Amino acid sequence: MVYESLFREKLDVLHNEGRYRVFADLKRRASKFPQAVRYANKTEQEITVWCSNDYLGMGQHPKVTDAMHSAISQCGSGAGGTRNISGTNHYHVLLEQELADLHRKDAALLFTSGYVSNSATLGTLGSNIENCVIFSDEMNHASMIEGIRHSKAEKRIWKHNDVWDLEKLLSQYGRDVPKIVAFESIYSMDGDIAPIAAICDVAEKHGAMTYLDEVHAVGMYGLRGGGIAEREGLSDRITVIEGTLGKAYGVMGGYIAASTTLCDFIRSFAPGFIFTTALPPAIAAAACASIKHLKNSNLEREQHRQKVQRVRTELDIRGIPHLTNEGHIIPVIVGDAAKCKWISDLLLDRYGIYLQPINYPTVPKGKERLRITPTPLHSDVDITQLVSALDDLWSQCALSRAVA
Repeated sequence: MVYESLFREKLDVLHNEGRYRVFADLKRRASKFPQAVRYANKTEQEITVWCSNDYLGMGQHPKVTDAMHSAISQCGSGAGGTRNISGTNHYHVLLEQELADLHRKDAALLFTSGYVSNSATLGTLGSNIENCVIFSDEMNHASMIEGIRHSKAEKRIWKHNDVWDLEKLLSQYGRDVPKIVAFESIYSMDGDIAPIAAICDVAEKHGAMTYLDEVHAVGMYGLRGGGIAEREGLSDRITVIEGTLGKAYGVMGGYIAASTTLCDFIRSFAPGFIFTTALPPAIAAAACASIKHLKNSNLEREQHRQKVQRVRTELDIRGIPHLTNEGHIIPVIVGDAAKCKWISDLLLDRYGIYLQPINYPTVPKGKERLRITPTPLHSDVDITQLVSALDDLWSQCALSRAVA
């Protein structure tokens, strides 16, 4: 078999459908985010990033970078091993304590990424709880889907944010059957928010554990940045809260917060935790500093909400269609993969605006979009330039506009 030809044929399909993913070669500038330098065709271009998950710009906050520099000076670059074999640094312990406190849980457990924390935790729970049934929202992230699939537990998929459908599925099993209801607080592609209280009501009624992915909400919502569950006073009703350090906290890594026993269980049985080199101490120290700051400062969240509202208002004035939601993610729907990539390319090449196209399989075909994530650090000039550029390209591409 000619393997190279097989690979090329598959890649050609992506190119022909406008779904081939091109990585923008960027250099983030400390103290100047969301500005960056783009490297292309042996040239450098000043650009503005509009699709970063560093939602609050904490990746350049002095408290965060100072903590990282200090930890490198004290501990060196890497952890030196897995958590079990010499890799548990004191900064990991401090960070897990901060995370447990953030979510008002007894304990927390660190992973190398949010993807790994979802996959490892759901995979371990599902495979080790005999006869477990996992009820998964149909829009759950790929990492959750992978963990559930890997667990080989029975899986039931419920309609997105449809509590009645979840109730119907749960009612098919007795209370003696172990169950996990897995869902997200904010869904990253549409930006919509789950009805957490109603889901908890149904789960508790049927004796189910609840597993909540808060990766797009931690740092962003709640009095101390504990996410949507904290904002709504529901953290105590969630069995497992999963989050990331790589978005609003501006660093990297994932975690779960839960009871001491559950965290110890995952620590002891999850291959994705046991056999992975621990996060560098500098990463843990920086994340700890970021969490501490956002526990005590609402300034970044308040400024962020103002910028999000301004972008939405400006888009509405020009009739650029975007999905309405209660969150901070602004999906601008294009509905065609080729046009979506064309607009993205022109925004970058002509206007110096970086908005990555979001195509299938991340979103369904026909739902292709540009996903705008404003930050507190985007200026009013940045916003005007973004919306004006979209307005120009919307006309050039003859795309339909929203009716006021």
